[in-house]
Amino acid sequence: MAAAWGRYLSLLQKFPLATMSGTTSIIMSTGDCVSQLAIEKKSLHEFDFVRTGRFAAAGLCVFGPIMRGWYLTLDKLYTGTKWAAIKMMATDQVIMAPTFLGIFISVMAVMRGENLDSIKGKLNRDYIPVLLNNYKVWPMAQLINFYFTPLQHRVLFVNIVALGWNTYLAWATEKK
Repeated sequence: MAAAWGRYLSLLQKFPLATMSGTTSIIMSTGDCVSQLAIEKKSLHEFDFVRTGRFAAAGLCVFGPIMRGWYLTLDKLYTGTKWAAIKMMATDQVIMAPTFLGIFISVMAVMRGENLDSIKGKLNRDYIPVLLNNYKVWPMAQLINFYFTPLQHRVLFVNIVALGWNTYLAWATEKK
């Protein structure tokens, strides 16, 4: 385990964006797998590998890069200021949470090949309930993240918490 952690830290040092994006891809696709197998109770025969691939691709190409840029921005805005962790958490939950969820629902629908009316319907159906559930999980998680976690490990911390969150997102946004 120590060797794997050392390899991760080395990759994070040399290739921060690729490492954070790859980690996000793995966690998002794992969350979808857990959703399909444990929550939706799909058999391996029913398992939707394309859906899991969408989660992996979205994590790698969209959400990993967004999260890295966001944490760099928050760190520049608030590091060293009084109450930095609280300010980062509040900014994250007021700006990023609503934006991220809208982007998430829309990107995943686009990747499924849905048309604009279908995407609007998904946003109308899923956005508010998912956002309200976000506020049950993420403010405390982000406060811990911003208070205790060094900048280079914040995406990893979020990804650990997000394993459960992504399982929920997969279930909430992929249901018919």
